[in-house]
Formats: sequence, C-alpha cells, structure tokens
Amino acid sequence: MNGHNRKISTIVKDQYLVKLRPTDTVQAACLRMCEQGVGAVLVTDSLRHLKGIFTGRDAVRLISTGNNPAETLLEDAMTRNPDTVAPDQQAVEALHMMCDGGYRHLPVIEDGKVVGVLSRRDFKGLELDKFEDRQSLWERIC
Repeated sequence: MNGHNRKISTIVKDQYLVKLRPTDTVQAACLRMCEQGVGAVLVTDSLRHLKGIFTGRDAVRLISTGNNPAETLLEDAMTRNPDTVAPDQQAVEALHMMCDGGYRHLPVIEDGKVVGVLSRRDFKGLELDKFEDRQSLWERIC
C-alpha cells in the first residue's frame, strides 16, 4: 500500500488514548495532557461513547475568560459533538477535514465508540504532498 493511501486504522492501531469523563476537571485534563505529551483529551462516558474533545485551545479559551481550571468541569469547557472519522477512511481525507475545519485533532469512531484520535503530527510526507497537490488544484479551479 502506498504511503499516501494509508487507512486511518493503521495510524491509530495500538494507540494509547487519553480519556476522561465529563465530570473530571479541566485541571485534571491539563495534567494528563502534560503527562502523556498529547494535545487533546477525549471526553467519554463509561461505554467509550464520545461526548466531546478537550484541547489546548479549549484550555487557553477557558483561562482567558478567568475561569478556574480546578473548579471547571470538562463538560463545561470541551468542544461538544466534534467531527469524527471512521477507521476505514483514508488518512488524506481526515487531513482535509482537519484543514477545512481548522482543528488539529480528530476523533476516530467505530461502532459508536472511540478507537483513536488523529493529530496533525500523525501525517507523513506523501500524505502531506498529496494533500497539498489537491489543495493547489482546488485553488486553481476556484
């Protein structure tokens, strides 16, 4: 399989997911993000159903409004109903979604449950080249 035709499932295979509950605090999410070196926490219920995503951007937005991270619950600070992708989609499709939506993280859902999260840094040379080629073509058409 070509490097630019990877399925999302190959990227998220064996991925360690940072998941918290909606009733956990923003401070707990920030601590986990720092400990694990990730930029997003998936907010799920006990059955691994996605309730939202909390990212560094959400943290900055919360702190800039004067809210206390130790007292604010994730359900009050997370991005609800984020866009998602399925594991059988191609990676370049996800990259387009991320670019069009203006976000850096994209949850991966299978059978209604979280199985991974894509980050902009998951994409490699040929995928980025293919993406840029498509973007360039689109810009010429428009």
